[in-house]
Amino acid sequence: MSAVPRIARPARRRLCTCPRPSIRSFTTAPARLFATPSSSSSSSSPSGEAPKPRKPLTAEQRDFLSSALRVNQAGELAATLIYTAQTPPIVRAHPHLRPLMRHMYDQEAAHLATFNALIHRHRVRPTALYPLWSALASGLGWSTAVLGREAAMACTEAVETEIGGHYNEQIRTLLEMVAAWESEGYEVGPELTELIATLRRIRDEELEHLDHAVEHDAKKADPHWLLTGVIRAGCRGAIWVSERV
Repeated sequence: MSAVPRIARPARRRLCTCPRPSIRSFTTAPARLFATPSSSSSSSSPSGEAPKPRKPLTAEQRDFLSSALRVNQAGELAATLIYTAQTPPIVRAHPHLRPLMRHMYDQEAAHLATFNALIHRHRVRPTALYPLWSALASGLGWSTAVLGREAAMACTEAVETEIGGHYNEQIRTLLEMVAAWESEGYEVGPELTELIATLRRIRDEELEHLDHAVEHDAKKADPHWLLTGVIRAGCRGAIWVSERV
């Protein structure tokens, strides 16, 4: 069993064709992150009642959303690079794993495209450490792959354990925010509800990767506790830094 609780999940080309955005590709104009008018919304309810007002985000809430999108984009970039580096050695030694590696990569590339679009739409600055994370992710993918299938799968297990937990924390924070607004009589805009749904979907796909890794002998990596412990600690450090830098 993994360290992240199992969550019911809802029910994707050459490797690494996904674009790597540059910090300069994003506007430096003031952020408009999830702008929500404080006055009543323009649409009326079907019953003819006056529409509920939307509560503006506080500075703290804007900072949270900005850091969440920034770290998620960086994490998905790293995931695509890990799978890109792992795939050639793994597929050479275990050709039957080609469809699985492609499936996991394609999902990560789709996640990256989603967050690329979100940070561009909401004018969020990407992490300044793209070059460093890119190099480390590629190195991690290649080094675990040359150690063998079990080590590569243990890498996926460790990364997805941390990422699954991280997405859960973001979803929990957003749900608490939404519940507070609704209890005060405010309307929750569609952008925020769509973001929560997107995070849930991506989290479930990441946990699916964790399940695949365990099914393909991640626990047999030697020494499993050391390999996964180091990788998980590195992921936690990268998340902490990327949220801020």
